[in-house]
Amino acid sequence: MRIAGAALNQIPIDWANNLRNIQTAIEQAKAAGVELLCLPELCLTGYGCEDLFLSDWMPEAALMYLQQVRQWTQGICVVVGLPVRLPGRTYNTAAVLRDGQILGFAAKQFLANDGIHYETRFFAPWVAGETSAVSWEGETWPLGDLTFEHEGVRFGFEICEDAWRADNVRPACRLMGKVDLIVNPSASHFAMSKTDVRYQLVMKASRTFDCTYLYANLLGNEAGRVIFDGEILVARNGHLLKRNQLLSFKEVDLEWVDVDFATKPEPAAEIVPLPVPDEYKELNQAMSLGLFDYLRKARSRGFVLSLSGGADSCFCAVGVAEMVRLGVEELGLDEFKRRSGCFEEAKKDVTQTGAGGAAKQVVQDENSSTQPQALGANQELVRQLLTCAYQGTVNSSDDTFNSAKELADSIGARFFNWEIDEEVTGYVGKIQGALGRELTWQTDDLALQNIQARVRAPAIWLLANVQNCLLITTSNRSEASVGYCTMDGDTAGSISPIAGVDKDFVKKWLRWAETELGYSALRHVNALQPTAELRPLEEKQTDERDLMPYTLLNRIERLAFYNRLSPGKVLDTLEGEETGFDREQLKTFVRRFYSLWSRNQWKRERYAPSFHLDDYNVDPRSWLRFPILSGGFSEELAAL
Repeated sequence: MRIAGAALNQIPIDWANNLRNIQTAIEQAKAAGVELLCLPELCLTGYGCEDLFLSDWMPEAALMYLQQVRQWTQGICVVVGLPVRLPGRTYNTAAVLRDGQILGFAAKQFLANDGIHYETRFFAPWVAGETSAVSWEGETWPLGDLTFEHEGVRFGFEICEDAWRADNVRPACRLMGKVDLIVNPSASHFAMSKTDVRYQLVMKASRTFDCTYLYANLLGNEAGRVIFDGEILVARNGHLLKRNQLLSFKEVDLEWVDVDFATKPEPAAEIVPLPVPDEYKELNQAMSLGLFDYLRKARSRGFVLSLSGGADSCFCAVGVAEMVRLGVEELGLDEFKRRSGCFEEAKKDVTQTGAGGAAKQVVQDENSSTQPQALGANQELVRQLLTCAYQGTVNSSDDTFNSAKELADSIGARFFNWEIDEEVTGYVGKIQGALGRELTWQTDDLALQNIQARVRAPAIWLLANVQNCLLITTSNRSEASVGYCTMDGDTAGSISPIAGVDKDFVKKWLRWAETELGYSALRHVNALQPTAELRPLEEKQTDERDLMPYTLLNRIERLAFYNRLSPGKVLDTLEGEETGFDREQLKTFVRRFYSLWSRNQWKRERYAPSFHLDDYNVDPRSWLRFPILSGGFSEELAAL
């Protein structure tokens, strides 16, 4: 039998988009001679519908739209994921359709309820061995713990989380010997290096349960924060039959393979491992796809970025350039432009030159002799999609300006340069007049730092609004943990693409991008110590001097909130590792981390939406909840 999986790039309750992709997948499968096609989990509605799953109307609408899919299934068996609501409860199901008929609905038995998942809020788990029925306009179909048969091949289901449970409780253990094929429609989120875990899971299941295992995942940035890698796997008795290229820019990625179910291979003696994943490359592909989908699904015209010349903003700028490069490489220039929805042929262009108080710009005709020379096709796209501004003060250095300008010019982005000293002086003067005293660095250090960062927000927001663009905010996970940011300043924005990545990784990724991707302009930022540049230049402010070494900050963060250790256990663990610090120094850093963490939860609550890219993040709306008001670990830190 020729079996296939299709990864689909869906959008919550965008019925037209979702049905179009489903229809395209079925048509492609038919053209390829596929007899059984698996589509991803909840692909009809989208996985990220949140509390809409608790409504009566949305699952009912999904059942209605499923009737359209029926028409497209003549001559093929298709698995379609959708929610089904019985009185007071919603179930996550996979509908099996064939020749215009619905054969039944298999229901998910185990629900993901850790990390970024809260499925138990929306769905009820199905009880193994039980069946029920669902009705619609006079028709009734079985629902529950079901198996099916197509062309003499018996198949049953595991739906995503079902496969991540222990072998003695997961549905596959009860299907062994009863089916030839296990079908797994999934919505399994991307995280760096996760594909290796998923690959091992599918391969071992096919060997352990003596079957062929067909796995199909969702694709793309579906609902804002979570990115799906679109993985398709087919394994048989521990042997890999098919695996696709992950993180495709396609709307539909179909992969098929022929399986001779009449004969069975010997179980694999060992599972052949995948190559060690390149996390820099993985993150690059995921962020590029995440930005592309966010851009087009938000119906925006591009991105605006306050490009400081530091590590985080340079990372974001390169991220947009890579979105263009990888998207065009896969889709082609015309299809990339069509899919993005951003491009109307521009008659004029705007380029920034010079420095000074007001923004200096030259409006240029396309044939102007002052037009930047020799922009490639990708650079021209970046020019239309990314506008950058360097917003300097007396505390800004030539190093960061040169870093920002050369990078923007090299990737093709529009670049503006203006100073904000006048605005800063105005606000400081107002408050000095109100309080009747001078604000000084000795008495008002943080306030004077914050006003500089905060004054940058209104102009860059205005630029984004005028252009109908998304404003990128550049905070990383390490800054989020300790609140090393200015609310309504450097945190202002529509999307925070790197807030799920730690600062040490950011620095390493930039060095990789300079050498491996050829962004030679990154040599400037890669030679700098990360700094906010908010204090007078003679103080030589750096992030790590304000906080602690980033590698240590990241280690404390992981021990505290991934491993969930107490402050005392964190300290003991660090002391047993080669950190280069003695116990008293480590004690100081642990106290500083927990104190800063506790007082800055309100900031994490207000961050712009961010991508989930690592195996954890600190976003309270996706992975890590913490009270805004708390005792701040005072007893635990005192005990150190």
